[in-house]
Amino acid sequence: MEFEVLKGNHVKRNIIIGLVSVFIISAIILNFTSAKYRVTDSVPIINSEINYKVPDLNMVSLYVTNEEGEYVEADMVPTGGYTLNKEQSYCGQSNNGEIVRDDTVNIVYENGQVNVLGLTKKGTKCYLYFDEQVGDTMQTILANYNKDNRGSFSSAYTTTTTNIVFTTTDWKGTSYYFAGAPTDNWVYFGGFYWRIVRVNGDGSVRLIYNGTSTKTTGKETMINGGAEVVFNSSSNRSEYVGLKYTEGSQHGQNTDSSLLDILQSWYSSSGLSTSQYSQHIDINVGFCSDRNMASGYTWSSQPSGSIYYAANRRLDADKNPNLSCASNDIIKEPIGLITADEVAFAGGVLYLANNQEYYLYNNQGYWTMTPSNFLLNFAVVFQVGSDGGLGDYGVDYTFGIRPVINLKADTSFTGSGTQTDPYVITE
Repeated sequence: MEFEVLKGNHVKRNIIIGLVSVFIISAIILNFTSAKYRVTDSVPIINSEINYKVPDLNMVSLYVTNEEGEYVEADMVPTGGYTLNKEQSYCGQSNNGEIVRDDTVNIVYENGQVNVLGLTKKGTKCYLYFDEQVGDTMQTILANYNKDNRGSFSSAYTTTTTNIVFTTTDWKGTSYYFAGAPTDNWVYFGGFYWRIVRVNGDGSVRLIYNGTSTKTTGKETMINGGAEVVFNSSSNRSEYVGLKYTEGSQHGQNTDSSLLDILQSWYSSSGLSTSQYSQHIDINVGFCSDRNMASGYTWSSQPSGSIYYAANRRLDADKNPNLSCASNDIIKEPIGLITADEVAFAGGVLYLANNQEYYLYNNQGYWTMTPSNFLLNFAVVFQVGSDGGLGDYGVDYTFGIRPVINLKADTSFTGSGTQTDPYVITE
């Protein structure tokens, strides 16, 4: 009996040892399996994810600035309103309790997502710091652009001009304009995408409509579905070249043209006229409807022969655009059109000079607001052709409309001006 009892205890001991062994082995397998599942290509962080190549990124710490400008811990990557502080953010490995920074790791933050690239070492930890974006005026943003001089305007300008603006003067002072094919003059405002034409001499910012997307060609880059309209329904008087005009007057502004009526109607229905957006729109800088005559011509309402406006000669024969404007030709409206001179500065050339490689090209024809001539009893205004060149047509022809607005000089922006990160106005 005593032997049997000892034998029984021995069996129980073996059973216990076996169970313990199974438990240890199971724990090892479970841990190994769990480790296998940790070998992944991305770590989701709420609404964003951090992508990497090595499966040993085992810690990510997030910090955002609070109202006092201090960094506080966060549970998610911010999806907007913040920028990654690249100097503060880093990844590294632990060495005797201290994190040694690994400068070969590249951290990229775009569209609310963080990508961590170039990891090569195990045990890497990343510390990401996000600063709240602070709006800035376009004048300050301009400090980040290189300033250049266009030179000749006798041929189409197609150069990629990212990070470059060009200088000239207008009736307010020094103006900075975009030309060629920039990739950083995008603005999102009022539910629409726009391209910056120029920063006016008073610091206000002139924008041309691009539609509800960043697609650069097609009828959707114009208002009202790309519907083509007349500039003026009547064409047998030279004053009908004016966006605003007065019959019997060279520079009058008593009557709105047919096109201006459409512009104003769209402005009201688009929501831009609401206080949320109109507070940012500058009316005082105005739009130029240059109705000065070319040298050697005298204005007449219904001349017996042809007459030419100043813009025709400076853009055709002289190839010398300018942005000066007489005070009696400056139209104070919240919305207008681009001028033929602005098209020439941007890269378009008058008559038989196509340009499909500059930012004003949209594969459609649309009106400018610049008078050209009175020819064969027709008032004629410049337009941008579907080939991207400058031309002119009678005011009773039909073309599309791309509105132009001016934003106030003290308007604050965030963003970098690209298609994916356009300048956005801050309140």
